[in-house]
Amino acid sequence: MNREEALVILKEQIARLRELQYNELLEFLDNAISIEVVGSSGTHYQIEMEAIWDREPKSDLRVVVSIDDGSLLRSTFPLVDDFIVLPDGTFVGE
Repeated sequence: MNREEALVILKEQIARLRELQYNELLEFLDNAISIEVVGSSGTHYQIEMEAIWDREPKSDLRVVVSIDDGSLLRSTFPLVDDFIVLPDGTFVGE
């Protein structure tokens, strides 16, 4: 896997998800969604997006995105990024 390419794709996906409203992100709660994208190198990447309650139900929502190339090593240890959003739409830590 091209780590730099995968990180760019991961950051782009995080940026797209951060544009969604809190209520839209609830779609990913207990419902991981997977997509496949092809990088500029031709490598196929699997991206998984899911949301979990960060502390307690109906409060902070943690959105987790992972990416791998389907190889045994990377599917076991994918690259991962996340963010936490509050019901009012603000992000924790910013």
